[in-house]
Amino acid sequence: MDRQQEFVLRTLEERDIRFIRLWFTDVIGTLKSVAIAPAELEQAFSEGIGFDGSAIEGLSRVTESDMLLQPDPSTFQVLPWRSDGEHQGTARMFCDILTPDGQPARSDPRHVLKRALDRAAQHGFTFYTHPEIEFYLFEGPLQRGAEPVPVDYVGYFDNFPGGTTHDFRRSAISVLESMGISVEFSHHEGGPGQNEIDLRYADALTTADNIMTFRTVLKEVAGEMGLFASFMPKPLPGQPGSGMHTHLSLFDGDANAFYEAGAEYQLSTVGRQFIAGILRHAPEITAVTNQFVNSYKRLWAGGEAPNYICWGHNNRSALIRVPMYKPNKAQSVRAEYRALDSSANPYLAFAVLLSAGLRGIEQNYELPDGAEDDVWALTDAERRAMGIEPMPQSLEHAIAIMEDSELVAETLGEGVFDFFLRNKRQEWADYRAQVTPFELQRYLPLL
Repeated sequence: MDRQQEFVLRTLEERDIRFIRLWFTDVIGTLKSVAIAPAELEQAFSEGIGFDGSAIEGLSRVTESDMLLQPDPSTFQVLPWRSDGEHQGTARMFCDILTPDGQPARSDPRHVLKRALDRAAQHGFTFYTHPEIEFYLFEGPLQRGAEPVPVDYVGYFDNFPGGTTHDFRRSAISVLESMGISVEFSHHEGGPGQNEIDLRYADALTTADNIMTFRTVLKEVAGEMGLFASFMPKPLPGQPGSGMHTHLSLFDGDANAFYEAGAEYQLSTVGRQFIAGILRHAPEITAVTNQFVNSYKRLWAGGEAPNYICWGHNNRSALIRVPMYKPNKAQSVRAEYRALDSSANPYLAFAVLLSAGLRGIEQNYELPDGAEDDVWALTDAERRAMGIEPMPQSLEHAIAIMEDSELVAETLGEGVFDFFLRNKRQEWADYRAQVTPFELQRYLPLL
């Protein structure tokens, strides 16, 4: 037993923790959980906890159903809303999924990201991400099929005295930080009831775990206030969608591999090649970064959603932007990918973004000229003259492109790749067979 496991076991006794929730996700990114008693945890560390993998979407076939959950002690945190004096103490840990012979399950989304991170490590890189997570707050309880009612009708950065969202963000951030998740900013966004909370940068695996925790915390806090937090990309017609703009960087030890003193925007050759890789492979990975029918209503509904494949400095109409808030700080040079939405599976999304960027480095992709004009204001002819192509315009379109992608198939692995395609084809078929209210009935209660 290692020191981290010993710390967890000691903390359970000191804090009188009665239940440990073991968390993991399915391929679509739905959080799954099983609770065990403290007496079972030592065995869970050494042998894992058995479960039926075939009952989890995309995880295994019925003929390979026996799976094990291996708790990751480094992710141990007490759940504040279940350990407040009124409830018996509860903690959680994320798990890796193993086969009975102790090998990582190929369809475990967390393992998919770990494989991509191992590939980056072979180049000497650590991959860091920093998400800006947008979401809507609605009056609760939500009714299936009914249009949700926002908690307010104020706008971007508005300071609304006595507003519900002030109290909500303060409560949610307090819970997040009590669980070791650092928050950088929070504010009201442009839509009615729309908010944004930005997590501080961390390595991609930690960030992905934090995003899954973030969604759960916000839903818990919202429920306690009689509200509903939605991460649906486009819950309200005519209002802004919810994105998850994510800042990306590679570090070589303590040095930012994207930084080069004296280069244009201080962006190194590695940084330029990484961005070029994402741009070239953006159409292939979009079904993963924007996985729902509703995602494309955000991308193609106007506002600040990126719908053309280009990059730029300080240009929010571009798919990738190179911000320079602090031009003299080497650690701050990064790329911001703006298509990702708040309902993505973060493990798979980070894996395909990293793989696309690494492909650019490995094959020395050339970064095209940046777009410094407002891409949305250009005509189709002007965009074509600049070599700017559109993003996939529907889930059906994104699936068709992904289907032929060697890069995505290699990154996700055969099992995840095949299930993801089947699941998304079925989703598109279901959508085509239904009217638009189908989206509210299916997604809002889930997201």
